[in-house]
Amino acid sequence: MALKASALKLAGGAALIGLMLSVAGCQSGSGASSGDDAVTGVNTTAPPPPAGKVLQSELRAYCPGVTVRQGTAAYTNYAKGGDGDSTKVVYQASISDATRSCTRANGTMTIKVAAAGRVVPGPLAKAGPVTVPIRVAVTLGDEVLYSQLHKYQVNVDANSATQFVFSDPNVNIPIPPDGQGRVYVGYDDGPKKAADE
Repeated sequence: MALKASALKLAGGAALIGLMLSVAGCQSGSGASSGDDAVTGVNTTAPPPPAGKVLQSELRAYCPGVTVRQGTAAYTNYAKGGDGDSTKVVYQASISDATRSCTRANGTMTIKVAAAGRVVPGPLAKAGPVTVPIRVAVTLGDEVLYSQLHKYQVNVDANSATQFVFSDPNVNIPIPPDGQGRVYVGYDDGPKKAADE
């Protein structure tokens, strides 16, 4: 019985990993070697991997980790003039998880960043599209290699939470040294305006 439960957990874990990689858009390139064996004269060229297959070399290659920066996992949208008033909330958005995948070519690393989140309607919610400000940034020490603010639209229901998956597939940076570099994703509503503005 314990063996059956372990097998089910393993299968569930494998399915979750497969889903996260497909969301992150794992891509592969060809890493096959080629040439004829000098002794036998037999062509030892390995066939290219099937499309969509992840190569062992890609699994071992460094890909900067992704983090939801502290203070950016949640975002509250208020009706005009209602900042801080819970009765004036239009919606609240949150990010619960983030992942990434990396490919390399010609000295450039392309990172596909994905984040899962949800939008919860507030007292003043209306059904339809809302725009959430999601920023993706990559740093190498104090240097910002990439920073992009996305105005991401989510179609929401006025009475229940709506889940979404955001993706930025075109984060292009110079290949960082192994173990260095960091990817950040989170909400960014910009600088706060003064009360008299």
